[in-house]
Amino acid sequence: MSTDRLYLRHSTDSQTDARQRHALAALLAAGCPVYEDPATSSRVLSLQRPGFKQLLHEAAVGDTIRIADAARLFRSVSDIIALRPVLIRRGLHLRVESGLLSGIDLASNDPGTKMMVSVLAAVLEFQRDMISENTREGVAAAAAAGKILGRPTALTERQAADVVEAVRDHGVAVKAAARQYGTSPRTIRRVLDAAGAREVPEDVRELPYDAVDIEDQEQAPADPVVVVDVPGLVAEQLAEVDDDAVRQALAAGQTIRRGQGHSVRVSAPLSVHLAMVERTATGLMQSPAGRKAHRVHSARVAMADPMNLASKAPF
Repeated sequence: MSTDRLYLRHSTDSQTDARQRHALAALLAAGCPVYEDPATSSRVLSLQRPGFKQLLHEAAVGDTIRIADAARLFRSVSDIIALRPVLIRRGLHLRVESGLLSGIDLASNDPGTKMMVSVLAAVLEFQRDMISENTREGVAAAAAAGKILGRPTALTERQAADVVEAVRDHGVAVKAAARQYGTSPRTIRRVLDAAGAREVPEDVRELPYDAVDIEDQEQAPADPVVVVDVPGLVAEQLAEVDDDAVRQALAAGQTIRRGQGHSVRVSAPLSVHLAMVERTATGLMQSPAGRKAHRVHSARVAMADPMNLASKAPF
């Protein structure tokens, strides 16, 4: 028996899902399972959101994902291109409960639906970009008018002056000052920097190891090792590429037979998988089968990416 599964998302903590729940009221009353991604930007691909990934994990063939409006699930062309092959492959349906698209299965694989969804995604992406542009213009206009922007400061001017005096003149530790004023060490350091009261040794290598606050350091993005089933047609395209890392990864892969076709299960750093997608993007566009293989491969890499780096790749 198929199940209706409800998905809700809002972008910030200041927003609610009240309007979505109103559109899905009958299904909520019927006790349909609900999956949520609160305070999650639409720029995060749907396949990378915890709530939606849980939905996919629990869904079975024939189940229907129901959303209040399309923007709750996708708002970019790249998102829907990555999402649709996953839904189609798993035999899931996707329906919007309100607006012009109500009653249409957006996961249908017919050409008409494919074209309509692509156009819709482009419109939603344009709308999102316009909102961002209007926000930037509003911020610039407010700044030009002398308005104070951003969050309220954590410390008053008097408290900031006391912090500078305590640290600079009395040797109070940064973390101790942070605890005293109920704020973070990073905020205390900003106050000290603004007052020119924090000296940095010319040779930072002379600092003892425990003088470096590891929690405050920016961590560079990792290059995690992930497993992706590379479609056979893609693997054939990659056989002669001038990239040793790609060829070695393919050579070490495991061939998986599926009916008349096959794939190669490759375990490699994410950067290698991204290179595979980029290297085959042009060659596979010459035929319908190639384009399909490229879409499937791109979607699999996106799903395997734990840090959402695939959405930033230039392909």
